[in-house]
Amino acid sequence: MHHKQNNKETRRYVQGLRPFGNTLPRGLKGILKKNGYNYSEIISKWNTLVGDKISNCSYPKSIKMKNSNQKGTLILGVTRGDEINVEYSKNEIINKINSHFGYQLIDQIKLQTYNSENEKKVFKRKKMQIDKNIEKKVNEIKNEDIKKSLSKLINILKND
Repeated sequence: MHHKQNNKETRRYVQGLRPFGNTLPRGLKGILKKNGYNYSEIISKWNTLVGDKISNCSYPKSIKMKNSNQKGTLILGVTRGDEINVEYSKNEIINKINSHFGYQLIDQIKLQTYNSENEKKVFKRKKMQIDKNIEKKVNEIKNEDIKKSLSKLINILKND
């Protein structure tokens, strides 16, 4: 049994083995605990999840999760005049997102209207910023094998 004191671990692990969660940087752990990966996944695959008709007139602004990591609220930004189309397809959007994740992530959808194209530009910038933040966190990982695997995964997700 090994007990290493220089890595801030208080538990003992056999032959230096430790959980994968202990190897992740602190910032990445916070994002994962807050379900930030779900939001980034919805943003990156928004067009394929909901289709061109809905994705052209709406975009995900945020997700508000309850204490358990299920039954959250998705807040959509919708262009003025297209609220009715999105309102009628709420159940379809919820079903597609939940089937993509494999569990009931979204319970309800709230709509917020906007008038200009400026908010869509902010959405695209936010998507790029999330990708850059994740890449920075991956580059901080010391284990080269894990770093390579995660960077391959990021590249695959970017191409989707």
